[in-house]
Amino acid sequence: MGYLFSLLGALLFGANGTVTKVIVDAGITPLQLTQFRTLGCCLIAGAVLLVVDRGAFRIGWRQFGVMVLLGLFGVAILQSAYAVALAILPVGIALLFEYTAVLFVALIAFLVFKEKVRARLWVAIGLVLVGLAVVAQVWASSLDVVGVLFALLASASLTFYFLLGERQVGATSPLAVAFWTMLVASVFWAFFSGWWTIDPALLLSNRSLGGNLAGVVVPVWLPIAWNVVFGTFLAFLFSLLALGRLKATTAGIIASSEVIFAFAIAWVWLGESLEPVPLVGAVVVLVGIVLAQTARKNKVVDADLALAPH
Repeated sequence: MGYLFSLLGALLFGANGTVTKVIVDAGITPLQLTQFRTLGCCLIAGAVLLVVDRGAFRIGWRQFGVMVLLGLFGVAILQSAYAVALAILPVGIALLFEYTAVLFVALIAFLVFKEKVRARLWVAIGLVLVGLAVVAQVWASSLDVVGVLFALLASASLTFYFLLGERQVGATSPLAVAFWTMLVASVFWAFFSGWWTIDPALLLSNRSLGGNLAGVVVPVWLPIAWNVVFGTFLAFLFSLLALGRLKATTAGIIASSEVIFAFAIAWVWLGESLEPVPLVGAVVVLVGIVLAQTARKNKVVDADLALAPH
């Protein structure tokens, strides 16, 4: 059951990229979508906590300050930068760049926090750098530079989330961390996302799902609801359930399959595909990511990876 829950979480997170692309193409801006996701997930997590752990709503000022930092730099920036990257880059490529956060976490843990890491980290660094160069086809500049920069910004934000989150999640439940950080992110973007400019008629209007599902037409609010409920909260919940049954390292490695699911779903749904050379590069990057996940002797980050709010 642990493997099943972990795979379901990775599948939902992977599919979320394609759904996000459909929503943005329908006319909802990346920041407006981020507002929907953070507020929706906050409300659902809060409702669950009301039933299972009301004590999670009582935190000290110091802990609240940490939650604010996590919410702003580890969630608000992460989700908005990722949404912008998805609007420009193919789904799998955007996620591939974001997942380099795993590598940066291990590297910073070694250089800054003086943690012991296994020698495979240096192999992982080489694989990821070479793989990304092949994926981006740097000799031909085939990827949009702005999209890559936003994907790397998402990676930096996710790195911050891992490094601070691993020290915070031990003080309270992961679900409580999700509630507070999503609350902070939703309040922040309430001032800047431009949600008030959304025409309600747009949410009720019918839009094609695009790509190979162009014949399927749904109201815009439906993929938004899917994004919030299935692509954010339930994906997070399945990851939690997996961590209750698997070792953190195992759960983290399985979570990396999100990249594979993202590529596969974008290919089946949107018709996005890779040429043979970038595809080889993607495989090399994924191998490097898995090696980096197992490089740290402190396994807490692996657990955070499985719970990352993409």
